[in-house]
Amino acid sequence: MPGNRESLYPPDWMRKAKTDLERVRKRLAESDLEDASFHLQQAIEKFLKGYLLSKGWRLKRIHDLEQLLDEAVVVNGDLEKFRGVCQRVTGYYLLERYPFVTETPPPEEIRTTLRQSEELAAIIMKELGSN
Repeated sequence: MPGNRESLYPPDWMRKAKTDLERVRKRLAESDLEDASFHLQQAIEKFLKGYLLSKGWRLKRIHDLEQLLDEAVVVNGDLEKFRGVCQRVTGYYLLERYPFVTETPPPEEIRTTLRQSEELAAIIMKELGSN
């Protein structure tokens, strides 16, 4: 992987984000809640980065969804309603990546957050003209 660079082409990010959403659904069906949570964070991160790239944003290596949302809200203030989702899912990412003494969110919470994340994704894909 040395020398590989991340794409600056928004459709590439949308494709990978959709794949991550599918992984969330599969992991939930398998009761692998930690991996479902991780892929949910990855999906939202990629949707937001793809969206921002389509608006001329310079790609940054950040994983905090709230920071990405801050930048997206400047372009589309309607995305502000997803702040709670971004905060919650950033927490999921941290739970998966680091050894905290806490429990993984329950399946219904992850399912609810997935539905809200899919709403965010739908708004972004509609604005970008992708499906």
